Amino acid sequence: YNEYKSYLRIHRMGKVKKTKKFALTKRMIHAKDPRINKATMWCGCPAVQKHKYTRFLLVVNSNDSWWPYNAGAVTEKKAKPATEVRHVQKPSSALFFKYNTQLGPPYHVLIDTNFINFSIRNKLDICSSMLDCLYAKCTAYVTDCVMGELEKLGAKYRVALRVAKDPRIERLVCTHKGTYADDCLVQRVQEHKCYIVATNDKDLRRRLRKIPGVPIMYVVQKRYSIERMPDAFGAPRT
Repeated sequence: YNEYKSYLRIHRMGKVKKTKKFALTKRMIHAKDPRINKATMWCGCPAVQKHKYTRFLLVVNSNDSWWPYNAGAVTEKKAKPATEVRHVQKPSSALFFKYNTQLGPPYHVLIDTNFINFSIRNKLDICSSMLDCLYAKCTAYVTDCVMGELEKLGAKYRVALRVAKDPRIERLVCTHKGTYADDCLVQRVQEHKCYIVATNDKDLRRRLRKIPGVPIMYVVQKRYSIERMPDAFGAPRT
């Protein structure tokens, strides 16, 4: 025994240094593992059946009715109606493909809040600049929502409020709920295809481009320009 002990001292190898492992994940258990008993059920869950291995065990009582994939739970299926009613939006009769036949002089232009501010900044008169852009008579309209936004902005935009109250610009009464001008303009354009929307708001212009047959007027290069309207000969070509 002493000789064997001395042999071990001579040929003994050093201890292996174990480094701590980081970011370890739990070992996965096979779905057919015998350690899974009746209390630990997969319950026909499609998310579990999809994967061969899973990281988690789902412990569910067979009497629980809240679990939708429980074998013992009774789930009531909603009865589908015999005939489902589908509401398909009809295309406007004013459109010839994407060309709006209701647009014609005198043009009706809906003005947004920031369009007035951009016109003041570039020193543009609204009515005369629209005439230069379209080469035809234009009637500008301001809704109650736009007037409400200008009044909420306070004394800083008092000049824009004074411009909006110009007698040449007509006032449209809003009957809907809320005072958000973008929704108001989009709703009016969807109901009536005779309007041109004047705005420099990028989000509103993105929404209006999804509606066919609605031209968009905006301020660029210190003058008015219009898109989606081939009859506007006075607009600058870009």
